Amino acid sequence: MQLAGEAFRMEAAMDKKRNNDYGENTAEKIRMKELPVSERPYEKCVRYGPEALSDSELLAVVIRTGSQGEKAVDLADRVLCSLPERHLGGLFHISLAQLQEIRGIGPVKAVQLKCMAEFSKRMVRSRIPVSRLQCNEPEQIAAYYLPQMRYLETEQVLMLVLDGKNAMRGEIVISNGSFNSSMAAPREIFYNAIKNKAVNIILLHNHPSGDPTPSREDMVMTKRVSDIGQMIGITLLDHIVIGDNRYISFRESGYL
Repeated sequence: MQLAGEAFRMEAAMDKKRNNDYGENTAEKIRMKELPVSERPYEKCVRYGPEALSDSELLAVVIRTGSQGEKAVDLADRVLCSLPERHLGGLFHISLAQLQEIRGIGPVKAVQLKCMAEFSKRMVRSRIPVSRLQCNEPEQIAAYYLPQMRYLETEQVLMLVLDGKNAMRGEIVISNGSFNSSMAAPREIFYNAIKNKAVNIILLHNHPSGDPTPSREDMVMTKRVSDIGQMIGITLLDHIVIGDNRYISFRESGYL
């Protein structure tokens, strides 16, 4: 940890020394000024808006500086090609250590890129404040949790704790690994539901494959949870399976 912290401080000091207002050294700035505006991300953004920037140019703005003998845009293009599936969404699937294996990406740039990914995720979620979530609307619940769960590489099971008016009192991670694991057994679900004074609950879990189609095991486990809930007076209102930018609601599909 001490070595990592020292490397981080050293790179930050180097960035501070060589960065100007555009995050480039003087020689690099001169070369960039010789390029047409269409190839300069900062000026292009000011003139045409951020939507006019390519993915590589957006990354270049975040990265700010290139590596030795390489412009920021060229480094950004190499980063993009190194990401899983070669698109920006790959930032959710790559670790800090893996980013630093790319030539020109040190601790500071790696942190900047991962923070940008997390920032985008939180921006999407902030469009729907938790206090205004309509828990009887599967589409709204899915829209809120998609940014958080669609990029997970292992299955995660969440339980939403609802009061008598179906307002959300909280969320609980039931398990990480599989919906059908022992950790997600009905006893674990209802132990947490009773402990948190739930009147009703909603379950969510993701399919890392991107296909939200419920498996046979998903169907069996959901029925068990629903049946036990009816016996003890805690209703399972829905079970939502999150895929890659799509979802399936057991309630909407008529499974509950």
